[in-house]
Amino acid sequence: MSLWKCGIGGCPERFEDAESAIIHQTVEHDRHKCAVCGSVVPDGYFAIRHAFEEHSRAEYVRAYDADSTAVRIREDVKADIEDEADLRGVVEELKRRDAL
Repeated sequence: MSLWKCGIGGCPERFEDAESAIIHQTVEHDRHKCAVCGSVVPDGYFAIRHAFEEHSRAEYVRAYDADSTAVRIREDVKADIEDEADLRGVVEELKRRDAL
């Protein structure tokens, strides 16, 4: 079984499922301020989703001084999570915890 790692700022936490990783990122880490628009969102998956659903790749590259490799890595993370996770369940759990 492949473990999901948090991935925020060197956090060593690992999880058996993507849902637990996303909940951890949202509950245990500070919010992220989007460098493109200034919106404040949970760090990790939700920050990646915000960046790539609300902004163009070019905006992301300029705002974060990113290169195509950084973009691809984040797009892959987003796709992997969306393929694997029950995101509705995650959102329901985060609302239950008043974390969204």
